[in-house]
Amino acid sequence: MEFVRYDINKYTPRQMITLPLVLLLIAGMVLGYTTLTTGLPLQPGIDFAGGTAVTVFTSDSRETIEATFSGYPLISVGEGIGNGKYIQFGPMDDAQYQSLIVLINERYPDAKVDQIGEMFGKTLQRQAFFAVLLSFIGMSIVVLIAFRSLVPAGAVVLAAFSDIVITAAIMNVIGIPLSLGTTAALLMLIGYSVDSDILLTTRVLKRRGKLDEKLSGAFRTGIIMTTTTLSAVAAMWVVSTAGQIQIISEIASVLLIGLFVDLMNTWMLNAGILKEYVLRSGKK
Repeated sequence: MEFVRYDINKYTPRQMITLPLVLLLIAGMVLGYTTLTTGLPLQPGIDFAGGTAVTVFTSDSRETIEATFSGYPLISVGEGIGNGKYIQFGPMDDAQYQSLIVLINERYPDAKVDQIGEMFGKTLQRQAFFAVLLSFIGMSIVVLIAFRSLVPAGAVVLAAFSDIVITAAIMNVIGIPLSLGTTAALLMLIGYSVDSDILLTTRVLKRRGKLDEKLSGAFRTGIIMTTTTLSAVAAMWVVSTAGQIQIISEIASVLLIGLFVDLMNTWMLNAGILKEYVLRSGKK
């Protein structure tokens, strides 16, 4: 594993933090533009936007289903195991919804129909936003109490914030919607980000020894931890994608993106800030 022996100490703090900060700025611009044009930083899924989900077992192809429901706000047709199909529709008025139900009962009498109202979706949006905000506040308080210094604590919070922002921007670009499942993945990502950042900060600030040796040791341990997690998530993504389990596939996709982003933010952004902090403290 050659990358485990990679020399993290050959870069200056400024070189280490430049790329993560540039990507964070670009990601913020992407989310800001999307918010200005659509009202939300991410494309909402059916959980947050409202709509109708239909689960049916049929041998009809995706093209046939799309043609059947072409007169309705069809969002996607997912395929599962054993001819299972998961059909999603956007919000519609009562008349159109009743017409859709009639068509579904005629074509697929055994179908399962679930509807999420637009107002209920907005309520879920607020609750999801509150959950993310609360997690950040709680994480910031715990980190500040643990290290009792604004710079190391701020670096951990900044790295976690950057993980979420950059991951959300990538989700926006490749078309992964914001749903209850992907929100849970983002919350899991916050927890994993804090875990790797606290590992780094504890090794650098609370252990004795030379700075270069402490950074190298923390990097080696952190990379092994992250690659192990990446392997497990990658296996989950392969199985869920092959089995057309859409929600699990989306969660795994978000976690894969976020873990790669976290590698950059932990070992470039956070490590660069800590390195500069320790060097300046030593000079003083």
